[in-house]
Amino acid sequence: MPAPSPLTIATQAVNRLVKEEQYYQKELAQQTERVKKLEAEAADSKDGSGGDDNAEFMRKQERKALEETKTMFLPLNEKIGEAVRRLEEQIATAESEGGSADEMAKAKEALESGRAVGQPAAA
Repeated sequence: MPAPSPLTIATQAVNRLVKEEQYYQKELAQQTERVKKLEAEAADSKDGSGGDDNAEFMRKQERKALEETKTMFLPLNEKIGEAVRRLEEQIATAESEGGSADEMAKAKEALESGRAVGQPAAA
């Protein structure tokens, strides 16, 4: 079996990073929900009996995990941007050399998904 072409490698790199970013988005949403739930439970329990040290610790840990997940996005988006640039170069090279139509289609699809992820949400 021949080694994958540079275009295929660049395509797979972008796809992997996009998938990783989607995973972190999902994790961020789940952690946000857990923090909201714990804070709502804390607000309800303050109306009743005394404080629960373990509950406060759990809220603190969940907030910390949420912040750590948020810090993953900047370096990940930088990696995606770099991978997209490499893929653009490989597409240009493959076009000039007459690369495989199937590889080109997959590369352009990955390029679009990489660009979409790399765009700021408020743009």
